[in-house]
Amino acid sequence: MRERFYNFPVPNRIAASAPTRIDLAGGTIDIWPLYLAHEGASTVNAAISLRAHATIEPRTDGRVGLQSIDTHRQIEAARWQDLDPRGELPLLALLARHYGLANATLITRGESPAGAGIAGSSALAIAVCGALARWTGASMDAELMLQTAMNVECQTIRVPTGVQDYRPALYGGIAAIELRTDVIRRVPLDVDPRELERRIVLAYTGAPRNSGTNNWEITKRHIDGDAHIFDCFERIRDTAIAMRQALTRGDWHEVGRQIDKEWDNRKRLAPGVSTPTIDNLIARAKAAGATAAKVCGAGGGGCLFCYGPPEARSAIEGALSQGEAQVLDYNIEAEGLRFD
Repeated sequence: MRERFYNFPVPNRIAASAPTRIDLAGGTIDIWPLYLAHEGASTVNAAISLRAHATIEPRTDGRVGLQSIDTHRQIEAARWQDLDPRGELPLLALLARHYGLANATLITRGESPAGAGIAGSSALAIAVCGALARWTGASMDAELMLQTAMNVECQTIRVPTGVQDYRPALYGGIAAIELRTDVIRRVPLDVDPRELERRIVLAYTGAPRNSGTNNWEITKRHIDGDAHIFDCFERIRDTAIAMRQALTRGDWHEVGRQIDKEWDNRKRLAPGVSTPTIDNLIARAKAAGATAAKVCGAGGGGCLFCYGPPEARSAIEGALSQGEAQVLDYNIEAEGLRFD
C-alpha cells in the first residue's frame, strides 16, 4: 500500500461500533464456494445490540498503537509498515496496514463474550474498517468496506469465511442473505423485531468455540464430495427458505419448528457441533417451556438461543441460569455500523 497524503484536518477522535448477530437459519452454507452447489441457498439472521467498538485517538509521537481491551494486549510500531500481522493482534495489524494508520492508536472492545458464535470478530472488522476509513479519508463505500473486512478476516484466520456475518454488522436489522451466483444480495425482512425478541432467550454456554476449524473441516468434506454433508446442506438450504417465509407471515409456531429443524440438520454436519453441556442446557430450556433451540454459529460452544412462547421466557431464562449458562441481555438492532 502507498503512503496516504492527508489534505483534510485530522479529527481529534473517531469512535465506531457495529452489531453482532443471531443466525436463525442457513449458517455455514454461506462459505464460498459451498453455496454455489446448492441452488437457492440463503441465510436468515438478525443483528443484535451486543456491539463491537473501535476508537481511534491521535498521538503526538508519530507512532502507531493497537490495543485490544478484551484480550489485554497492545502493541506499538514506528510506522504502519512495521506492524506484524503474525503478532498478537493480527486482525488489527492487517487492517491498520491496509488503511495506512499513522500517528494514532486504535483501541477495540467487544460487548459479546469471547468465542460466542455471534460474529463478534466480523462485527469488530466492520467497526474497525469504518473507523479507519473515516480517519484516513478512504472510501466509505459500504460494499468496499464489507469486502475488506471479509478478506482481511480470512487472512487472519487462514481459512475461508462466510459472507453473511458482515451484513448485519454493516446494515443491522432482520434480513435474508441470498447467495446467488451473480451477487450476494441482502433482503430486509418485514418482521416485528419486538415480537421476535419476546420469543428468543440468548445465553452463553461458558465455553468458547473455534468456528474456523469446525467450518473448514466441513468445507473440505463438502468439496471432497461427501454425500452426507451435501445432503445436510440441502436440508439447511430448505430450512432457511422455510424460515424466511414463516417470519414474513408472522407464523411464530412455524418459526419455532424451523429452528428445531435447523438444529437437527446442523448437528448432522459433525460430531462436535453439540456437546454434553449444550445438550443439557437445551433439555433444561425445553423442560421450562422452550419449543426449539440451537447453537449460534458453528457450534461446539459459544452462545445458544432458545425459542418459545413469550409467557415462558422468564422460566427459560431461569432454567438456563440454573444450568450455569450466562443469560445475555440484548435487543434486535435496527442500526448497523454507526459513529458515536
